[in-house]
Amino acid sequence: MNRNICFFLFFLSFAVLVPSIRANIGEFDKYWQKRAEAAQKEALDAYDPHPEAVTSYFNLKVDKAVKGGNSTRRQLGKYNGPCLATNPIDRCWRCDKNWARNRQRLADCVLGFGRKTRGGKFGRYYIVTDPSDNDLVNPKPGTLRHAVIQKGRLWIIFSRSMIIKLSQELIMTSDKTIDGRGANVHIAYGAGITIQFIKNVIIHGLHIHDIVKGSGGLIRDAVDHVGLRTESDGDGISIFGASNVWIDHVSMSACSDGLIDAIEGSTAITISNCHFTNHNEVMLFGASDAHSQDQIMQITVAFNHFGRGLVQRMPRCRWGFFHVVNNDYTHWLMYAIGGSSHPSIISQGNRFIAPPNVAAKEVTKRDYATEDQWKNWLWKSEGDLMMNGAFFVTSGNPKAQLPFSQRDLIKAKPGTYVTRLTRFSGAVACRVGRPC
Repeated sequence: MNRNICFFLFFLSFAVLVPSIRANIGEFDKYWQKRAEAAQKEALDAYDPHPEAVTSYFNLKVDKAVKGGNSTRRQLGKYNGPCLATNPIDRCWRCDKNWARNRQRLADCVLGFGRKTRGGKFGRYYIVTDPSDNDLVNPKPGTLRHAVIQKGRLWIIFSRSMIIKLSQELIMTSDKTIDGRGANVHIAYGAGITIQFIKNVIIHGLHIHDIVKGSGGLIRDAVDHVGLRTESDGDGISIFGASNVWIDHVSMSACSDGLIDAIEGSTAITISNCHFTNHNEVMLFGASDAHSQDQIMQITVAFNHFGRGLVQRMPRCRWGFFHVVNNDYTHWLMYAIGGSSHPSIISQGNRFIAPPNVAAKEVTKRDYATEDQWKNWLWKSEGDLMMNGAFFVTSGNPKAQLPFSQRDLIKAKPGTYVTRLTRFSGAVACRVGRPC
């Protein structure tokens, strides 16, 4: 789509939908109006008019990183050998024994649509020493809530292992990294993380589980602003009107709503190396068929393990462009990848192991459209490994779906490599002075 046309349509839809995008904001005051307007401009700037080139570059990096075996069996049990970084993101940082002294190098490792995300790189470090979350209006210094509202770039780390039970949703500000490496950090048994109308956020190395709805109320959402919030949904991570977001090596399960939701024109997102278990509606990309601003949504889902106890939405997409590459789908009960409102979905080199239920063998699910409508949606499966009767229903014109030169078309590693690429998904136990 022509960038100027996209700009016009995006802001037209934004203007029409302003009343509906307040989400959990109880009072959409001047502060939030300004934050929303800035976020929309950042999102449009982050939108790539040539998404196929991004997927091609991603595939090139995978192709260079993967050499050797391609076993289709997952390795059970804890790995105790030397550092083994099995995909290009991990190879960028994991085997450096001095990772703790070079923490911010991580920001150079992201690939896919979130590739420009730098989080808190070049900012100062903030050490979380206190797991409490007792004061929402005046957060205590040393707490995670106090850290995420600070101005400017910040690289947030933890002094020790801890369980943080958030009293209400954790409302982040731009240019932040939450880095759980070197500690066993759980965000659990309380509210989740909200990335709303901001840019440039990295979340790495956390366990996020058993998230519940928050009741809302007055919450400090910046150093110089306190806002009124309504009830939060109970998402593990909620990305709302945000851009340049990278979620990496996070273990997630059992949240009240979604594990990760990205809605309201969020874009330039990479979700990688995560481990998802024990949840119904895993990931939602685009909240409504009526929200056409999600046409700029571009998300990479790579090297993740969709594991035990999952039901559906891995992900469920609307409107945008989604690259689902080299993930391991070992469990689902209903379907794996779904969508409506003509999203473009490129599935490359994934492994899909269908459940025993004969009625749930299909990987894909299309909602609210007849075959005459969805047959024109671009849903492509390339190099995927289908097991136990799994099948992917493709659609779209194969001759028109990749409008770039053949020399740029670099094939992703096939699904037989997936167990290797995703072997260390989820939060990794890193010890200072040793490779992760």
